Amino acid sequence: MKEYYTLSEVADLLSVSKETLRRWDRNGKLSAVREPMSNYRLYKKDQLKIFDELDFLFHSDENTNFVEAHKPYNAIELFAGAGGLAVGLEQAGVKCLALNEIDHLAAETLRKNRPDWNVIEDDVKNVSFKKYKGQVDIVTGGFPCQAFSYAGKKLGFKDARGTLFYEFARVVKETMPPICVGENVRGLLNHDGGRTIEGMISVLNEIGYNVLPPRLIKAIFYKVPQKRERVLIVGIRKDINHELFDFPKPYKKIYNLKDALKKGELYNTDVPGSEGQQYPKSKKEVMDLIPEGGYWRDLPTEIQRSYMGGSFYLGGGKTGMARRLSWDEPSLTLTCSPAQKQTERCHPDETRPFTVREYARIQTFPDDWQFAGSISQQYKQIGNAVPVNMAKEIGYSIIRFLNDYSKNSH
Repeated sequence: MKEYYTLSEVADLLSVSKETLRRWDRNGKLSAVREPMSNYRLYKKDQLKIFDELDFLFHSDENTNFVEAHKPYNAIELFAGAGGLAVGLEQAGVKCLALNEIDHLAAETLRKNRPDWNVIEDDVKNVSFKKYKGQVDIVTGGFPCQAFSYAGKKLGFKDARGTLFYEFARVVKETMPPICVGENVRGLLNHDGGRTIEGMISVLNEIGYNVLPPRLIKAIFYKVPQKRERVLIVGIRKDINHELFDFPKPYKKIYNLKDALKKGELYNTDVPGSEGQQYPKSKKEVMDLIPEGGYWRDLPTEIQRSYMGGSFYLGGGKTGMARRLSWDEPSLTLTCSPAQKQTERCHPDETRPFTVREYARIQTFPDDWQFAGSISQQYKQIGNAVPVNMAKEIGYSIIRFLNDYSKNSH
C-alpha cells in the first residue's frame, strides 16, 4: 500500500486547497516532508491518522460495497436528467418504475437508451404518483437548490410550496417508500446560512421520515476519476429503524484521468472517438503555451494580462482559468460546457476541450450510452449528471438497507 501521499492527493482527500496545505505546513498543523530530488511536499500516510474522515485509508481489507438484492426493488426517479443516477442504480440491481424529466432532450436520451423505461416527460408539478403507493421502495431525485419562504420558526410542508424540493417531498408523501434519497450540490449545505437544508429536513420529518445527517460524498472515493462532490439527504420512513442504513464505504484506490480515457481497470478499451468542441484560433494559441497540469500562471505575464482581462487584477486563485488537466490526477469537476473561461478543462496532450465520449467517461457512463441533441446539449446533459459509478455504490447501500428491512419485517 502507499506510504506517501502528494500535496495534490492530500488536498483531494481532505477537500481543501493546496494553498491551505502549504499554510498548514508553515504553521505546523500538518508538516510535509520534502522529496529529496524535487523538493515537492509529501505526507507520510501515518500523519493522516489525525483526520477522522480518512479513517478508511488504515483498514487493511479492500472493502467492496457490492450486495445482491434479495428480491426486486423498485425506484421512482425525479429530475432524472440523462440518467446517471438511474443507470448506476440499475447496475446495482434496482429497477426504475418511472422516471420524470422536464427537459425534452434529456428525456429523449433516456428513451433512446432504455426504450422499456417508463419516462414521463412533463413538469413534475403536473404528475401524480399516487398509483405507485405500495409498489415503490425508493424515491430519488436531484432537485435544484432553491431558497424557501419562511413562515414562522419551523418550516412545514406547505411553506416549501413553489420549490422543486416541495415536489420531491410531495411524491415521497404520495408513495411513502421505505427510503428516499435526495442529492444536490455541495453549496446546499451552506445555502441561506444552512436554513434551506434545515427546512428540507423538517419537511421530510413532517411527512413521516427520519433524516440522517446530510453527507458530502466525494466521487473520487467511488471509482470515479473526477473531483466531484454531491450532498446526499437520506430519509428513512419512521416505522423503520434508520440505523439499518449505512452510506457507501470509500475505496482506497483513486482513479485518474488516464484511467478514464485509456484502456485499464475502469474500461477495457481506449475512449472511442467522437465529436467535440474546438477552440477558436486565438484561444488555441494561448492554450498551446500551457503545460500538462498547468494553468494561467504558466503564461508569460503579458499574455496573462490580455487573456485574463479584468480577472487578472482580482484576488483569489482562479485556478480554473486556462487550465490543462493532467493524466496523473482525477479530472476537475466537469461543468455543462467544456470550454468556459472560468472553468477550463483542456485535454492533457492535445490543445482542445474534451470530446463528448471523453466527457461521458469521466462521468463513468458506459460507452454505449448515447446522448440526444446538439453537441452543446450533450455536454450539458453529461455535465449535470450524477457519476454512474458513484450512483452504483449508493445503490448498493440502498439495497443492503432494503434487504435488512425486508428480513426484519417478516
